[in-house]
Amino acid sequence: MLTHSTPDHIPADVPKELHEAWYRYKAIVKLGHPALEQVAKPVTRYNTDTHNLIHRMKTTMKEANGLGLAAPQLGVSTRIIVYDSGDGVKVLVNPKIISSKGEQLDPPEGCLSIPGLQGQVLRAKEVRVKGFDERGRAVSRRALDLEARVIQHEVDHLDGILFFQKAIPDTLEWVIGDGDDDDGNGAPRD
Repeated sequence: MLTHSTPDHIPADVPKELHEAWYRYKAIVKLGHPALEQVAKPVTRYNTDTHNLIHRMKTTMKEANGLGLAAPQLGVSTRIIVYDSGDGVKVLVNPKIISSKGEQLDPPEGCLSIPGLQGQVLRAKEVRVKGFDERGRAVSRRALDLEARVIQHEVDHLDGILFFQKAIPDTLEWVIGDGDDDDGNGAPRD
């Protein structure tokens, strides 16, 4: 479904109606950027750069109406995610999913780094994740349903995996037209 692209070029199979969406949020790197294809490095020290990156991630995610954002989506290969599945913005540094159970297929997923594409991805219904918050304090969290889906999607980004690589191929589609956000993609976008 997706042809290879480079960071400066939209893949040939992206509908023309979505080209504007690919350029709308310039801070978010798109399909083809090297940071999206590699395993991100762990955070080893909290410093001003770390805090500035987290602030940029929160701001960018909100501006783009996303549910989540991983540092590689800003072109920074480091293991930080931010997300908001409905109960406020959360930050996880060096997140690790330590257990999962159950299955969920809906809702379809989308991605801020691939505007307009959506598809169904089989995810765990519940995950337990551990990591650190933005102040470096250890956290452990049990997440269910949408929050579990968003965490799994973002951790995949940290491992160089994009949602369409895990999606059920027949469900992948370009969404054009009225949606819940301003690029016509009604699927949750992480």
